[in-house]
Amino acid sequence: MTRRKFSHEFKIDAVRLVTDRGVTVAQAARDLDVAESVLRRWMRELTATPATAFPGNGQMRADLAEIAALKKEVARLRTEREILKKAAEAQNVSRPDPAFPLTLPPPPNPV
Repeated sequence: MTRRKFSHEFKIDAVRLVTDRGVTVAQAARDLDVAESVLRRWMRELTATPATAFPGNGQMRADLAEIAALKKEVARLRTEREILKKAAEAQNVSRPDPAFPLTLPPPPNPV
C-alpha cells in the first residue's frame, strides 16, 4: 500500500470544513476518507503556525531546516577535530613532551 499525499489546499480546506462550517472532526474525516488523528494533526499545525503549516514537497519548516544545518555543521566540526587530533599526535611522537624531560638522575656515588 502506498502512502497517500494531500495537497496544501486540500489540508486547509479540510481544516476549514471543521472550524468554519462546524462539521465534527469524525464526520469530516469520514467524508474526506482520512483518519481522525490526521485531521486533528492538520488542525494543530494550522493553528500553531499558519504561515508555515504544511510545507510539503520535501521543504522543511524553518526551525527543522536550521536543526538539520546545525547537525551537518557539528558532524563537519567533529571530523575536523579528529583530523587535528591525529596531526597533533603525529607531531608529539617525534618531539618529547617538555613537561617531562628525559634527563636521568645522577648515578649514585660509589663508596
